[in-house]
Amino acid sequence: MIKVLIADDHAIVRAGLRALLLEEQEFALVGEAVGGYEAIDLVEKTSPDVLILDLSLPDLDGISVTRKIKPGFPELKILILTLHEDEALLKEAIKAGAAGYILKRAAEAELISAIRVVLRGDLYIDPSMVRGLFDEIPNPQINQKEPVESLTPRETEILKLIVEGFTNRQIGQDLNISIRTVEGHRSNISDKLGLHSRVELVRYARQHGLIE
Repeated sequence: MIKVLIADDHAIVRAGLRALLLEEQEFALVGEAVGGYEAIDLVEKTSPDVLILDLSLPDLDGISVTRKIKPGFPELKILILTLHEDEALLKEAIKAGAAGYILKRAAEAELISAIRVVLRGDLYIDPSMVRGLFDEIPNPQINQKEPVESLTPRETEILKLIVEGFTNRQIGQDLNISIRTVEGHRSNISDKLGLHSRVELVRYARQHGLIE
């Protein structure tokens, strides 16, 4: 069971996150905090695997919370949740030790996927922010298992939508398939190409002429 802790000062946001997590049997919600210091206290008490952390808390901001928590809990995956589509804040959060950065407007569709990404050790960046960032990120060490030609036409179609910033739900709606089917195709794409983050997929797609 994956233990998840939520830290957000808005009750309606916590309720929405709680509902999403309760739909997944693999997750256990171990606590909810409304402030930064309470979040630190609950991390120490519950030792969660994932902390979903609001960037703008009333007493201590999410980046400061991350800096305080990570030295004592290096294995904890911190997923920053925010309204701010700000590259400077994103970079600061990652530098502080956050494993991911997701916008609140996308949380419903992408939260579970984001949690799974950070749990496997990859960096999660909200898709709307990836395109403007990946040119600044050094080339990853790519373990290419198979060339792009090994992808099926459907997988190629989904890959193009992924790098354009579409969420799983949006891809499903656009192609008239279920979210589970989209997730299955994404898993196949990652396995075939040996790439597991959006940054790697965007770079690969550009290198192979799938996007401009």
